[in-house]
Amino acid sequence: MDDDVVLKFIQAKAATATYVFSICTGALLCGAAGLLRGVKSTTHWSAFHLLPYFGAIPVNARVVIDGRHVSAAGVTAGIDGALRVAQQIQLAIEYAPDPPFHSGTLETAPPEVLQAARASVQRITAARLVTAQRVAARFGTKHD
Repeated sequence: MDDDVVLKFIQAKAATATYVFSICTGALLCGAAGLLRGVKSTTHWSAFHLLPYFGAIPVNARVVIDGRHVSAAGVTAGIDGALRVAQQIQLAIEYAPDPPFHSGTLETAPPEVLQAARASVQRITAARLVTAQRVAARFGTKHD
C-alpha cells in the first residue's frame, strides 16, 4: 500500500480497464491507489473496517459491483465475483458449490472457529491498520 511503483501500475492499468476486480485484501491496494473514493466495495472481513480509510463505501457482501469496480470479500468470493461478470466460466469449470459446512461468514461461523480465525489474522490486521492510517493521512480522509 506504500509502494509507489505498485500503486502507479494499478492506476495505469485501471485507467483503461473494462473492469477493476479486487479479491480479498486486494481492495486495500485499490484503495491506496485512489480507486475506491466514493466507490461501494468489500474486502475480507479482517480488513473490512479499513475501507473507509480509502474513501470507500463499505458494503458487507460477498461480492460488490459498483460501476466497473468489482470487489470480492475473500479468495473464494473471487470465484463468485468472476461468475457475476462472466457466468460462462461457471459452466466451463463445472463450478456447482455444495460445501459440507456453513462457516463461511462472520454470521454463520461457530464461535470457536471465528475466535481462531481472528487470532490467526490479528498481527497482519494490526499492520494493515497502521498502513491504512498513513494512506488516509495522505488522502486527507477522515475516519473514526
